[in-house]
Amino acid sequence: MNEGASINELAPERRLRRLELMVTRRLDGMLHGSYLGLLPGIGSEPAGSREYRPGEDEVRRMDWSVTARTAVAHVRQVDADRELASWILVDASASMDFGTAEFEKRELAVASVAAVGFLTAGHGNRLGAHLLGPGGVRRFPARSGRTHLLGMLRTLMAVPRALPATDPVPLAEAIDGLHRAVHRRGLVVIVSDFLDGLDDDGLGPGAPDWEQPMRRLAARHQVLAVQISDPREQELPDVGLLTVVDPETGRRREVPTASRKLRERYAAAAATQQASIAGALRRTGAGHLPLRTDRDWVADIVRHVHAQRRLGRASRTGARP
Repeated sequence: MNEGASINELAPERRLRRLELMVTRRLDGMLHGSYLGLLPGIGSEPAGSREYRPGEDEVRRMDWSVTARTAVAHVRQVDADRELASWILVDASASMDFGTAEFEKRELAVASVAAVGFLTAGHGNRLGAHLLGPGGVRRFPARSGRTHLLGMLRTLMAVPRALPATDPVPLAEAIDGLHRAVHRRGLVVIVSDFLDGLDDDGLGPGAPDWEQPMRRLAARHQVLAVQISDPREQELPDVGLLTVVDPETGRRREVPTASRKLRERYAAAAATQQASIAGALRRTGAGHLPLRTDRDWVADIVRHVHAQRRLGRASRTGARP
């Protein structure tokens, strides 16, 4: 993707401007006229009907067609399209400092945060963030406005690369911290590779350490898990003897990639690990948006949003009396 590749070569301020243009022109353009709020409330998009509650509902919201069909008073429900409270937990740990395609994983994380921020910045919506970096968790209060979002993106781009000797905060602990900090129901987006806290490197039957904290978070909020990955985490190329380094521990290993059997074992283990992550996310009840450094991330986000809208329309249609 030429647009994405050129972002890496720009100075920070120009990279921010390019990201903003990509989101507002390309992504927002693809979704124009279809934006729906993510939580029920006062808004403008129809979302079914429910029985009238005396003393709670306004008569002007009566759904007369449903009332006539059922002989029971109903009011219209709508999706909220303003004053949405959104929170983002961004993983900037050492494993995100990796990339073999158009982006490093951390750069793709910045792009996904920009997409969430710019698309929810209107109508008085507020955005807050917890940034999980090598120095711990940095917290940004929920505020509205473009200046606030750009400040968060600048901070995320300036996070230093984590050294293997540092003592990182586990992803599970960061999710728990966000759960304790955010009391009002809203949208929570967790951007990570979700490689932290996997039993036996994700190959064993145990649940990841972050699964239970995310379950608790999803019980209160609408949660979207944006999983960032790189193609070399799925399969090894045949490039002879390859030196690989674990960014979390600094351990090095020489890998003979010319061995077809080794490459097949690696791909099978990686597929098992990814299935473990996907299964854990599914059990938490969170939405799952996979993004890869070698794919068109804008198109992947658009496909995810449209798929969610189809599911939402189908559920509302099925719920109608």
